[in-house]
Amino acid sequence: MRIATWNVNSINARLETVLRWFREAVPDVACLQEIKCVDEKFPKEAFESLGYNVAVYGQKTYNGVAILSKHPLEDLRRDLPGGEEGEQARYLEAVVSGPRPVRVGCLYLPNGNPVGTEKFAYKLAWMGRLDAHARDLLTYEEPLVLTGDFNVIPEQTDADDPATWAGDALFQPESRGAFRALKWLGFTEAFTASGGAPNSYTFWDYQAGAWQRNHGIRIDHALLSPQAADLLAGCDIHRHVRGWDKPSDHVPLVVELAL
Repeated sequence: MRIATWNVNSINARLETVLRWFREAVPDVACLQEIKCVDEKFPKEAFESLGYNVAVYGQKTYNGVAILSKHPLEDLRRDLPGGEEGEQARYLEAVVSGPRPVRVGCLYLPNGNPVGTEKFAYKLAWMGRLDAHARDLLTYEEPLVLTGDFNVIPEQTDADDPATWAGDALFQPESRGAFRALKWLGFTEAFTASGGAPNSYTFWDYQAGAWQRNHGIRIDHALLSPQAADLLAGCDIHRHVRGWDKPSDHVPLVVELAL
């Protein structure tokens, strides 16, 4: 089973690009972030025509997440526990009823900039809620994949030029520490566990020729429970998609589980 994550940066603005990738990669499950539309405006029919079941948690103009699956989706959950319901559409969870059920959490973690404001405090609080929910999910002892745009640069080698990110919320000690603490609950990071090379990126800004100069960062991740990690068969970044017409500033990350 191939499970993908991709921050598409507006599903309707980039629909043809997204559909092109779906036809090329044919993921079994895809977690999309920053869809930037309410549920009713998500182009479900376009994906249903490709054989996908669609679950959406949208928000007007900002945020929004979706899970698309070739298999039925069950036990849907919108939002993390402990927050105000509907405050920001950033988390969607479902059980994918494939050859072996896999629980998938699709997340769009807050950016948190600028540092020292309520936005950074909200980012850290949201990460705390994610940590608490992840602890509960791990008690199920089932294959679990938490994946999405974490808006965290874990290590120096995950940025082409770390110094330029020194003051950014994505690279603060608190953000990176919270990400490490989440992993230390018992998760395996799919890309690094699959031998992913340093200086492999999932995001390039639209400004200053970042893509052309390869000034990227790795902020899209997939964390696997022990039961999912036992099934890990590979993890790839589909870097070439950033060079297509009308691209997102992120590219897909695809995890393969041997189910």
